[in-house]
Amino acid sequence: MQKRELSKLGGAAGAFATPPAKRGRPIGSGSNSAAASAAAAIAVSVGSGDSAAPSALFGPSLYVLAAIAALQSGLKSEVTWALNSLTLLSFKDKDDVRRDTTPLAKIPGLLDALLQIIDDWRDIALPRVLTKAPRVRLLGANSTVTGFGHEYETLNSDDTVSHPSGGSGSSNKDPQKIAPSGWWFEEDGLFNLDDEGRAEKQQCAVAASNIIRNFSFMAENEIPMGQSRHCLETMFQCLEDYVTEDEELVTNALEIIMNLGPLLDLRIFSSSKPSFIKITEKRAVQAIMGMLGSAVRGWHCAAAELLGRMILNPDNEPFFLPFAPQMYKRLVDIMSFPAGDAQGAAVGALYILAEINVDCRLKLASERWAVDRLLKVIKTPHPVPEVCRKAALILETIAVEPQNKPLLLAYENTFAEMLFSETRYAETFAKILQELTSRPNNNKTASTRGIWGM
Repeated sequence: MQKRELSKLGGAAGAFATPPAKRGRPIGSGSNSAAASAAAAIAVSVGSGDSAAPSALFGPSLYVLAAIAALQSGLKSEVTWALNSLTLLSFKDKDDVRRDTTPLAKIPGLLDALLQIIDDWRDIALPRVLTKAPRVRLLGANSTVTGFGHEYETLNSDDTVSHPSGGSGSSNKDPQKIAPSGWWFEEDGLFNLDDEGRAEKQQCAVAASNIIRNFSFMAENEIPMGQSRHCLETMFQCLEDYVTEDEELVTNALEIIMNLGPLLDLRIFSSSKPSFIKITEKRAVQAIMGMLGSAVRGWHCAAAELLGRMILNPDNEPFFLPFAPQMYKRLVDIMSFPAGDAQGAAVGALYILAEINVDCRLKLASERWAVDRLLKVIKTPHPVPEVCRKAALILETIAVEPQNKPLLLAYENTFAEMLFSETRYAETFAKILQELTSRPNNNKTASTRGIWGM
């Protein structure tokens, strides 16, 4: 009877037209008719957009609200079940029959439950020498034996449990004031130093970040996630600690922030919303700068694209301008990479920065190798014509400022060659040459050299 009802709901959901995906969706999951029908049921039930829909509407096959309780239990079996279930519900293959959006992030408490796992377990497998500072673990604090690792083997019939808040953390005691008789129940105690269990907990944090990443690909989830201070603080902290974090966790956090980039307002970190980690606007920008200078080239591309997306919001501009010289230098360095996504993202970010104000255009023009590498992007050329077009427009934008004329006149012959060789951008280079010669200049040497456009 249950399967019959689910099939009816799946048929009803299939009647809805599937809108095109906003961004590329992950590929690789096998088709599961049961999961598809279950997700179709939730799509029908939450189609009204009510974020506080009762649990009865979600159907008996989803257990979404039960998953929230399981995530907060701290027990291995329950957490694993909840993560697996939510991963299936949050994932959508291109050929899936479900509706394009299932706003699971709108379900009260679900996003915070996933974020709690990341906060408590993201660096739990690290050696003590790599951790920045000890902190109390809260997840599963009421469970002496959680099932992670081999800690269950340390307990036998002769052991007496006299510490009610042992397990993976303690919310009632100060780590610096632990009684000697119960120290083994705390985070760094004897039973909780099992390497296998700590690694399993960290993998749970990675799995939770993957679910949140899937959430960020759905348009209906973007607004609640972009307005969640807890979500942004956790993601930016993962970027901030990229040196000691799990690489997959950092990649997921970077993709989440990048998907939410156009909606992000850094002023949320100084708002009246409850704070969990005390991330400031300055630390958030520094975390992005850390991604630009990291050793992982894939992060360079995402960080440069994120920078361009966040600059589009004028409210974020005051927080980025103090770091402008560092940004120009690093983005110009990235342009020296072989033609690819990272180079294209760097050009796109510089294109937006050059449009902000006069100061940005002056600093970019005076940055060493900036003009040379912009010309190289056009000459190579980059495989994506849009990147070449933006590089030419950057040169045109900085040529508008009279203060940049002495710097650009050194490239006058190169601009003239590009005018006749690059027919697609001939108009842009003609405007550049006209800007270099049509305005008065007090520099007599530069004036004698400027002959184009008269």
